[in-house]
Amino acid sequence: MEKLSDLCNIGTEVERQLHVVGIDTYEQLKVMGSKQAWLKIKAMDPSACIHRLYALQGAIEGINKSNLSKETKEELKEFYDSMKNI
Repeated sequence: MEKLSDLCNIGTEVERQLHVVGIDTYEQLKVMGSKQAWLKIKAMDPSACIHRLYALQGAIEGINKSNLSKETKEELKEFYDSMKNI
């Protein structure tokens, strides 16, 4: 897989944002994790919402964001809520 946009949930705009924040490969995204990748994107794009966080996690897991487990969604929602004021 060459392009990040080949990953599930990652369109061309999110791929562009990932490149801007220094994430160019799936492996880099996986190592950094969805939360840290989202924080980097959020720092440059204040409109980054919870759905982008879900999309990043889904891309790491290789599944559509709507298929994330309930537990994963709850954990990400808790993280997102704790970061609302950054």
